[in-house]
Amino acid sequence: MLDPYIEYKGVLFPNNMTSKKDLEFAENEFLVRDDDIYNITYPKSGTTWMIEILSLIKKNGDPTWSNTVQNYERAPWIEESSVPQRLQQSEEHPRLISSHLPKHIFMKSFHGSKAKVIYTIRDPKDAAVSLYYFSIMSTYYKDPESMEHFLKEFLTENMPYGSWFNHVKGWMEMLGKGNFMFQTYEDLQKDLRGSVIKICKFLGKELDDEAVDSVVENASFKSMKQNNMANYTLYTPGYMDQEKSPFMRKGIVGDWKTHFTVAQNEYFDKIYKAEMQDFSVKFPWDTSISE
Repeated sequence: MLDPYIEYKGVLFPNNMTSKKDLEFAENEFLVRDDDIYNITYPKSGTTWMIEILSLIKKNGDPTWSNTVQNYERAPWIEESSVPQRLQQSEEHPRLISSHLPKHIFMKSFHGSKAKVIYTIRDPKDAAVSLYYFSIMSTYYKDPESMEHFLKEFLTENMPYGSWFNHVKGWMEMLGKGNFMFQTYEDLQKDLRGSVIKICKFLGKELDDEAVDSVVENASFKSMKQNNMANYTLYTPGYMDQEKSPFMRKGIVGDWKTHFTVAQNEYFDKIYKAEMQDFSVKFPWDTSISE
């Protein structure tokens, strides 16, 4: 059976999404522009949500672009096959670019540029549950044997894009730099309007109240779930089976509580504490980690 993953510099990637040639081009040859805006996440941490927010902000709240162009065309993944070469020729300004790449293999031309990164982070327990269902419905990941087995894989390097811990710690090394902002999924849930205003300020984009209201309305989970340009119902056949599980599943905080057993939660907390013990930034979910 063909291995669904390839390895590049110690990190696994879905082999039906990218190739070593594409990854090498992205890392070594792609030219980052100073006005680029990078939407970076660990998988299932709010990537699609941030694409909608950034698309709407770019168009001053006008939802036309978001309602007529697929999100993966509005903010394509830089690591996807042929995308870096195509983006290189793009005349779009600013370019909205998504990525799950770990920081240590991100584009070399990013360093020293003024390009901006918004890094969205989600409670890893919720990210794991969401990724479990995504693995069931997509061909990018191996079919999970069980939640138990999947969680053990999730907490190691043996996952596409590496471990959640290394991904977060790597990108958070940029904390404090003027072109870096981190946004939690939980804060988007708690105060979407306030988060949109904060993102606008970071991007140097001024929107009036009406435009901000439109961003909030059209970037709601309900709106995205109904938007065929965001919900992947029109995505290339054969890559996702939404009869197994919808791409837009719940979009909530704390779903892990309905999936983890007590033993699984204790195991997760043990690994989390060991991995993050020397990490100075505190996240909203840290209070739920058992002592």
